[in-house]
Amino acid sequence: MRAVLHASRRAGYVALGFAFVALGIIGAFLPVMPTTVFLILAAWSFGRSSPRLEAWMLNHPKFGGVIRDWREHGAVPRRVKYLACGGMAFGYAVFWLSAHPSWWLGALVALGMLACAIWISTRPEREASPPALPE
Repeated sequence: MRAVLHASRRAGYVALGFAFVALGIIGAFLPVMPTTVFLILAAWSFGRSSPRLEAWMLNHPKFGGVIRDWREHGAVPRRVKYLACGGMAFGYAVFWLSAHPSWWLGALVALGMLACAIWISTRPEREASPPALPE
């Protein structure tokens, strides 16, 4: 019974990892949706289910360095900070202009996004690490 539970939990983490990868890909094309956070979550999910998929994420030439820097130092490259904050500002503008929220809802959403922008802006900065060498 325990092996079945372990296998189903592992399959759930793999499925979750692929869902996060899909959201990260979508986020690469939509300015109101993040990319990096979903890829970090995908690596976390794969780390609990598949060492091979986790290694693929960590050694990916495009986004592996950002994921490794986040894991090792909690660091976010300056370019990613600018893109994240700019995406939030753009997303808020779209929300404000299309939804015409009441003043209190607009203020609440603005405060939430501002808190996220401040948090991201205060993370340490590192440029993405080069790919790890195979063992």
